[in-house]
Amino acid sequence: MTTPSLPEIVEQPEVNEELEQPCHLILLDDDLHTYQYVIRMLGDLFGYSREKAFGIASVVDSQGQAILMTASKDECLLKQDQIHAYGPDPLMELCQGSMSAIVEPAA
Repeated sequence: MTTPSLPEIVEQPEVNEELEQPCHLILLDDDLHTYQYVIRMLGDLFGYSREKAFGIASVVDSQGQAILMTASKDECLLKQDQIHAYGPDPLMELCQGSMSAIVEPAA
């Protein structure tokens, strides 16, 4: 007579919920970058059409910020780095750097 085998117990690795939670990448408004700069940057970094980029630029201008994307934290951090490295607006004499963006958990 054979004894039935017990089911195998497989332990699941702990999941870091913070890493799994989707995040928003949010572009912040300032007075040192032109609409042309924002439109070009969003096209270059995100592949957004001129119309979509203009819409986002309008929201940033009127509301002080706009969500650029919702994705994993790592994806948002990568795009945030690209925004921060994009460089100054050549059309604004006082501009000395890139725009700012923040990453926040999507709620």
